[in-house]
Amino acid sequence: MPTIITRGAASAQGFGFAAKSLAASQSYTTAGTYTWVAPAGVTSVSVVGVGGGGGSSSFLGGGAGGGGGLGYKNAVTVTPGSSYTVIVGGGGTYGGSAGGCTRFNAVVLANGGANSFCRTQGGSGGTKGSTACGGGSGGKGGTGCECFNSGQGGGGGAGGYSGNGGAGGNFNSNGSNGIACGGGGGGGGGTTCSTAAFAGGGGGVGLYGKGSTGAGGAAGLYGVGGGGGSGGCGGCVLSPVGQNYGGGSGGFFSVGQSGPAGAVRIVWPGNTRQFPSTNVGLP
Repeated sequence: MPTIITRGAASAQGFGFAAKSLAASQSYTTAGTYTWVAPAGVTSVSVVGVGGGGGSSSFLGGGAGGGGGLGYKNAVTVTPGSSYTVIVGGGGTYGGSAGGCTRFNAVVLANGGANSFCRTQGGSGGTKGSTACGGGSGGKGGTGCECFNSGQGGGGGAGGYSGNGGAGGNFNSNGSNGIACGGGGGGGGGTTCSTAAFAGGGGGVGLYGKGSTGAGGAAGLYGVGGGGGSGGCGGCVLSPVGQNYGGGSGGFFSVGQSGPAGAVRIVWPGNTRQFPSTNVGLP
């Protein structure tokens, strides 16, 4: 469901001038098609979108999905009371569609990450949309290997506001257990190791502008994807599923994993609140 955050309604009753539009935002974080209606007094918005993360292979020694891209566009002109279509791309599924494209009306914000269909091929990362003015591509998913209990590839990280998502690590045959790594989200390239059972999903990216660059989680028994930029998440501990928003899914012992959905955030007024600056934080 969409979430709208405002700072309260302005009232100019009795003052003889039009009410001023206060800062507000609306987010869509579930895959689907929505209609956003521009509020009264709102003539400009800035928008950011993340494409859906790619799914991982179902083969032993599975390859991982690519991270979704991120794109933003500032000062987009809108008409108060008019309706605009918002599309949030879904996560990629093995044997099905890749991560979905995310858009705001005619603006293609970000493309989804590609699925992996075999252990020797990681899914490519999604790119920022052709009509977006800034952002980054998702990281490529890592490759697996049917050896040493079948090592899995790590998921690619989601694209960042000023850089690309980290690539998921490839299986590294070291003669004991399979080692694979999850990519950092939000422009990070960190890695972390996992056992042969599965690799960490890629880190996701947040919707609140450029923040700290994603980094890999600490090495441990299971893989952890890198953290995302402002408001982003690291890949799951004990799970190969990539993190919202846009992290590619890691390989998981003969079971294909779907990637997470993308997301869209609209902020206004768009002439003063613009990505990737942090002035697009709450509300």
